[in-house]
Amino acid sequence: MTNERAEVLAANQAFYQAFEKKDIDAMSAVWSQGTGSLCIHPGRNVLRGWQPIRVSWEQIFRKTKYLEVEIDIISTEIRNEIAYVILIENILQISGGRSVQAQSMATNIFERMASSWYLVHHHGSPLMR
Repeated sequence: MTNERAEVLAANQAFYQAFEKKDIDAMSAVWSQGTGSLCIHPGRNVLRGWQPIRVSWEQIFRKTKYLEVEIDIISTEIRNEIAYVILIENILQISGGRSVQAQSMATNIFERMASSWYLVHHHGSPLMR
């Protein structure tokens, strides 16, 4: 594995660790703080810019008692300063006394800025069982 690929996969893993631990500070460190960042949670409209994206994660974290996220990476591609990771998210969520298992197909796009990779786009689409 190339160093560049390892760095992208480490950034992707940091995103899912922040997600699973419901850690908004760690999530903030992974995302680009720019206005061009995009996030599409399953079944929701597009959010543009870090501030609305942050609020959405804070709401998810606040409403969720417990999270487990397993990922199955399908593809990782790197083109100059842009990288994308295509994967399946396997999520176990406990919220409001209910346990919900879900699967999503996700695309995470990272941009290299100042020699680090930052998430600039996350799109999750539910998979039907």
